[in-house]
Amino acid sequence: MSKLLYITANPKKEPRLSKGAQIGEVFLETFQTEQPDVEIERMHLYDMEIPRIDMDLLYARAKLSFMGYTFDQLSDGEREKYTNMHALADRFIAADYYVFVTPIWNLGAPGILKEFMDNMFLVNKTFISTEQGPRGLLTNRKAIHIQTRGGIYSTGPMADFEMGDQYVRKALTFLGMDVMDTIVAEGMDHFPKQTPAIMAKAKEQAIEAAKAMAKRTITT
Repeated sequence: MSKLLYITANPKKEPRLSKGAQIGEVFLETFQTEQPDVEIERMHLYDMEIPRIDMDLLYARAKLSFMGYTFDQLSDGEREKYTNMHALADRFIAADYYVFVTPIWNLGAPGILKEFMDNMFLVNKTFISTEQGPRGLLTNRKAIHIQTRGGIYSTGPMADFEMGDQYVRKALTFLGMDVMDTIVAEGMDHFPKQTPAIMAKAKEQAIEAAKAMAKRTITT
């Protein structure tokens, strides 16, 4: 059985309140139709206790990676936070398909998404260092990002300032994933009368993207 991890980074998680969630639900419904046996795990980041890289985690990682410490030699706080980080990463690694749903805030993604992704960059677990540079280990996995934007960032003067989708795509590619084209619904604050048409187009794209993702066989 394949597994899809559905990750939302918006305090407005209910579809009636979140346009991104509305598009995401269309994607999920279509994917489930194409793959009825898929297991879907939802991660609403604002409902989670996400390990933050603080002094304990910085020292724990340094002690275990190059300072010669064993896990038992870590402080209680270091052990707890290090364990929680790897437990969250294990949940992430266990999926075959990934759907990220985020808004653009202040040119980027919500900060909680960065805190979440900080837990996924674990050497020898999600990537390795080679003579040719780092290489992601999360291969044979498919991912897509659904992003809502109040303004226009795909073209025009703001195109170079969009850093939320860029971060998601580059982070997942770094980890070794096959990242599909982003589904973008933009301009809804600038052109509120066009919002129904913008949303309809994004939902159509979500349907087609879900069908395409579902047809991509996961090989192990």
